[in-house]
Amino acid sequence: MTDIVKRALTRKRVQRGRVVTEEPNPRLVWGVKFAVGMTVCLSALEVAHLVVLGSWSSEIFSTITGLIGTITGVLIRSHA
Repeated sequence: MTDIVKRALTRKRVQRGRVVTEEPNPRLVWGVKFAVGMTVCLSALEVAHLVVLGSWSSEIFSTITGLIGTITGVLIRSHA
């Protein structure tokens, strides 16, 4: 299993002395990958906005913050 996102979302628990592995839903894995990709793209957009216009865009930053919160919530919830 070389997929980092899938490995991060996989649950491992002990049941009757055995380790049981529960793989995540593929739709969840693709959703997290999309959210991470959009965070990277929006961060690049924020840097371009700073370089070209010389000012901070609070709208882009709030979107980045929302996506990071969503990703963190999914990762924490998947291991709860």
